Amino acid sequence: MKAFSLHLLLLTLVLLSLSNYIVEAKCDFPAVFNFGDSNSDTGGFWAAFPAQHGPFGMTYFGHPAGRASDGRLVVDFLSQALGLPFLSPYLQSIGPDFSHGANFATLASTVLLPQTSLFETGISPFSLGIQLNQMKELKAKSLSLRGLPLPSTDAFARALYTIDIGQNDFTSNLKSIGVAGVKQYLPSVVNQISWTVKELYDLGGRNFIVFNLAPIGCYPAFIRQLPHNALDMDQYGCLVSYNKAVTHYNRLLLQSLNNIRGIVPGANVVYFDKHAVLLELFRNPKAHSFYYSTKACCGYGGGAQNYDPAVYCGNSKVINGRNVTATACGDPQNYVSWDGIHSTEAANKVIASILLNGSRSNPPFAFSKFCDLNPIG
Repeated sequence: MKAFSLHLLLLTLVLLSLSNYIVEAKCDFPAVFNFGDSNSDTGGFWAAFPAQHGPFGMTYFGHPAGRASDGRLVVDFLSQALGLPFLSPYLQSIGPDFSHGANFATLASTVLLPQTSLFETGISPFSLGIQLNQMKELKAKSLSLRGLPLPSTDAFARALYTIDIGQNDFTSNLKSIGVAGVKQYLPSVVNQISWTVKELYDLGGRNFIVFNLAPIGCYPAFIRQLPHNALDMDQYGCLVSYNKAVTHYNRLLLQSLNNIRGIVPGANVVYFDKHAVLLELFRNPKAHSFYYSTKACCGYGGGAQNYDPAVYCGNSKVINGRNVTATACGDPQNYVSWDGIHSTEAANKVIASILLNGSRSNPPFAFSKFCDLNPIG
C-alpha cells in the first residue's frame, strides 16, 4: 500500500511539473508591434474619433471593441497564440498597456502620406510614416521612463513586427482612375513598406512579417462599387481584372522584400500570402465550413452581395422615403465577409491558423519553432 502511495505521489509530481512547464513555457517573442489599417486596427481609429457602435464586436466581445469585424482580428489570434494580451492601440489614452507591444494601425490608413483629409475622403491621417514615428517615440519613452506599462529595454530587439497595410492605397482611387492609374504609384507603396522594415531594423527589430494584399475583387463592397461588366466576373463571383491587379501588386511587394533582405543581415523578413488564404475561402467556402463567401453578413439590400454603399453596416438611412438599417446576420460564423470590406472573426481565425503554421509564408516561418503556441479557440 505504501509502495502504491509512493508511486501515486511520484506520478502526481511528474504531472504537476509537466503542467507547470506548459503554462510557464516562454515564447521568443515578448512583444508584438503592429502597423496597418482597419484589417489590424484594435481600436486606434475609434480612440482618436470615438463613435463606433454595434453590431461590431458582437461575436467575441459582445460590444464594439474598436475592430472592423464581429470579433477578433488576425493580430488578436496571433497575440493569443503567443500567450500575450490583446495589443493596446497606441492612440488609446485610457488604460493602455504597452508592456507586450503596441498597435499603431488605424482604420483607413495608407502607406503613402495622404494628400487629402479624413473629412473629405475618409482617409486616416495616420499613414505608415506617422505610425513609424509613433513607434520611435514609444521606444524613446520606454528607454527614459520607469514604472509605466512600457516594453522592456530588450523587448524591441526580440519582438515580432507585423505590417498589414496597403489596401486603402490600392482601393481609394480605384474607381476614379482605374487599374492603370493605380498601377502608376504601386512601386512607391511597396518601396515604402520595405523601407519601413529597414527603419525598424535600424531601431533594433529583427523579426518581420509583411502581409500581402487580399483579393479585393471578391469583396462584396467592391463588386458593387467598382466598374465592370459581366465578362469580368468569374465563376466564383469575383472581379477578374481587379484581382489580377492585386496579384501584380503582390509580386511587386515580394520582389521589394526580397531586395530589402540583402541590407538587413540577421533579420527574418517574411512575406505572408494572405491573398492565397482568402482567395481559397472565397472560391471554396464550404470546404472550410463557410456558407457565404461574396455576401456580407452585415449589410443592406440582400441579393448576392447584401451590400449597399449608401447604408454601411450598423447605420440607418432614409431611402425612397423609408428608413432602412444595415443589420447583421445571426450566423456570422457562416460568412467570410463581415461588412463587405472586412473579414468575419471566423475567417480571421482561418487566416491566423495559416499564418501560425507557416505554410503560406515566404520563406516558411512556423511559429511552433519559436513558441509553445496556445490554442486559438
